Amino acid sequence: MGVIIHYLLMVTISICLTSVESTYSRVATFYSPYVPSACFGNQDEGYCVAGGGDELWDNGAACGLLYEVVSTGPVNQGVPQPCTNEAIVVRIVDYNPGATTIINLSLPAFATIANLDAGSVSVNLVRVR
Repeated sequence: MGVIIHYLLMVTISICLTSVESTYSRVATFYSPYVPSACFGNQDEGYCVAGGGDELWDNGAACGLLYEVVSTGPVNQGVPQPCTNEAIVVRIVDYNPGATTIINLSLPAFATIANLDAGSVSVNLVRVR
């Protein structure tokens, strides 16, 4: 019986660590234009795209990965209720070296989760598999 409980505990810990590994709480902003991009050159990947900062980029391994992005609050004071309480799934298509944000969303993607006047917002990112 003790071996089974030990095994189940290890499996549970592994699942928890896997989900934590692909969840981030950081800052997002927006950018344009979206073409050309570091991942797909001059190929247009649509409007639900993003550029990853150094933390996400992983030497280009982030290209094409999907992340669900949810705004969690303001970064800058004085912007009343910047969040829309919406979520959006974006595809990493670009690299933003040295960025102070973890992710730079396309303008339409940012507008889905936050008021553009905010400029940047706190977000939670969860990798979509």
